[in-house]
Amino acid sequence: MKTLFKAVALATVPVAALAATVLPASAQSKLGIAVADIDKAVNDSNAATTARTQMQTTYKANIDNFNTRKTALDTELKQKGDAFQAAVKAANGQSTPALQTQYQALQKSQQDAQAELQRIGQPIALANAYVEEQISAKIGDALKAAMSKSKVDLVLQPGATISYQPSVDITAAVTAEINALVPTVSITPPAGWRPNAQQGGN
Repeated sequence: MKTLFKAVALATVPVAALAATVLPASAQSKLGIAVADIDKAVNDSNAATTARTQMQTTYKANIDNFNTRKTALDTELKQKGDAFQAAVKAANGQSTPALQTQYQALQKSQQDAQAELQRIGQPIALANAYVEEQISAKIGDALKAAMSKSKVDLVLQPGATISYQPSVDITAAVTAEINALVPTVSITPPAGWRPNAQQGGN
């Protein structure tokens, strides 16, 4: 009978209490979880902020040319788009060879405009990519340092969470570590430089 009573008594002990007697101490430690917006951490860093300011001056001619052409092309494409819509309305929505030709011409104009803007904006895009790559090379180290100082075991992007308290957001801490590791960056890529993603294919 005593054995039966012991078995019944054991069955009433909470599972958590049993786990505490079996699990090692390391498994019982609380998991430190934090949230960090890496893109924001990079954009808010001193290196990125300074680079943006420098680019406004160094690439001013490129930026002005890009904006001017974009405005002109947007206006031109809107006029062509409006003309096509008017033609469709005049044809009561019925497809005709003339409408097909006009539609194809509109598509080509859009593609040509996009290609022209990409060509004009290439020096700016390349400088941006160079700045990002210099900072990105140290993001891993910056994140590890911020996690260590904040005693965090796991970091999630804000988009991977449903809700969180501001106190678990270590984005500013990551930015501080980036500032320490990458105080400044160059906005002028070396001759022939291409982003890592493109260098592999060369």
